[in-house]
Amino acid sequence: MLINRTKTEPFRHLELLAKKVVEGFITGLHKSPFHGFSVEFAEHRLYNTGESTKHIDWKLFARSEKLFVKRYEEETNLRCQIVIDTSSSMQFPKNEEQTKLRFSVYAAAALCELLKQQRDAFGLTLFDDQINTHLPAKGSPLHQKLIYNTLEELLDKSSENKTTSAAYTLNQVAEIIHQRSLVVIFSDMFENGPHTEELFSALQHLKYKKHEVVLFHVVDKSKELEFDFENKPHHFIDLESGEELKLNPTQIKEAYKKSINEFKEQLKLKCGNYQIDYVEADIHQGFDTVLYTYLVKRQMMHK
Repeated sequence: MLINRTKTEPFRHLELLAKKVVEGFITGLHKSPFHGFSVEFAEHRLYNTGESTKHIDWKLFARSEKLFVKRYEEETNLRCQIVIDTSSSMQFPKNEEQTKLRFSVYAAAALCELLKQQRDAFGLTLFDDQINTHLPAKGSPLHQKLIYNTLEELLDKSSENKTTSAAYTLNQVAEIIHQRSLVVIFSDMFENGPHTEELFSALQHLKYKKHEVVLFHVVDKSKELEFDFENKPHHFIDLESGEELKLNPTQIKEAYKKSINEFKEQLKLKCGNYQIDYVEADIHQGFDTVLYTYLVKRQMMHK
């Protein structure tokens, strides 16, 4: 059974929480949702009439005028790098129990537990305007404990005016991790400054390096996408720059929603173009619900 923590109560033993959540996942997942994601080309064989044309090598056909099918070998050891945005914007909503960062930490811990039970290697990268922590993917129990401890320390993280440079960071991640890794990103994707195109290029860079990428776009949907505030004067403070603004939300609601939803749709479109799994992760749905829903969908798509 899933444990819906829309308002996550304090929990100081992430590994125990993750185990309990993943026990609920296992009953609904018939096999590993990451089974066979990483494949390497092995050889060609002649095409047999009537079989799927999905893996026909059309370039080879153009040269030889014969139909050959590409054969692949699955890599048995999955390497997963979990990447978490720890910039100040991830502290939203400020002074509330469930922030975007806490949501990401709990979801990452559950994912680590699932990978551990599958005996897969996993690592952790934390960033704001630069990479602050990078633990490469390994499968040893000592390494796994280190990752859980690092995640747990994030629950007490309180950073002020830490900006985001996701584009710069993801370009670094693409280069330093093992090729053909599964990269799972937890971020609100709010860049520091007008660097949207650089951000999209960084996502494309990950795919160019033959990584499989899953983006959990972590947001407070009601406040950040719908701009659902009471019709009265509010005092808004940018958590990254410290800039302050006093206004009635209704004055800018339509313009704000138009701008933020255009960015979200553009991000989804780019992810689709690059064959990146895009997951809208509303923190008020509960980390376990969002993660489980994605894993089931993934499993069905890769049957």
